[in-house]
Amino acid sequence: MEVVFNFKNFEASNHLKEYAQTRFEKLDKYIRNPEAAQVQINLEVEKFRQIAEVILTADENKISAQEETEDMYATIDQVLDKVEAQLRKLRDKEKDRRRGKGNRAFTSAEPGGPLFSDQSGEKEQPRIVPTEMYEPKPMDEEEAAIRLQKSDDDFLVFFNAGTNRVNVIYRLKNGDFGLIDPRI
Repeated sequence: MEVVFNFKNFEASNHLKEYAQTRFEKLDKYIRNPEAAQVQINLEVEKFRQIAEVILTADENKISAQEETEDMYATIDQVLDKVEAQLRKLRDKEKDRRRGKGNRAFTSAEPGGPLFSDQSGEKEQPRIVPTEMYEPKPMDEEEAAIRLQKSDDDFLVFFNAGTNRVNVIYRLKNGDFGLIDPRI
């Protein structure tokens, strides 16, 4: 891991650099490719405040943290704890994703497959296929109509910026659009 130091308003001792270098080496266990990782440590002194800012670039992620105390060594330790917590959280999310856990709901339906199933000659019964969380984009009704017109979809869920409500705009058979504004 490459460690780059920047100092502002004070001269750094070799002991401080070595201390920070050895402390940040323990982050290697959270990084897949530690040789390609870079840590930028910005240390600054303002009157009685000792400020440390860390920017870690590794595994296509960029993590930053900042801390300030009255002792530079304590500041380095505290900012290291923050970065380590963020790396641990990212690692756990990646593990969950590989194991199939997380926000996604388990479904036996195949993506792009039919939502109706034919069960031994009975009438086709619709089945609900769970999907990931959906955050509708804020836009006005005209923009929603334009987006729906450009897409091949039959409907679009959006957050109406004018009314601050979730709306659904849908395509009618004659080519016009309908708007659903649920009043809950």
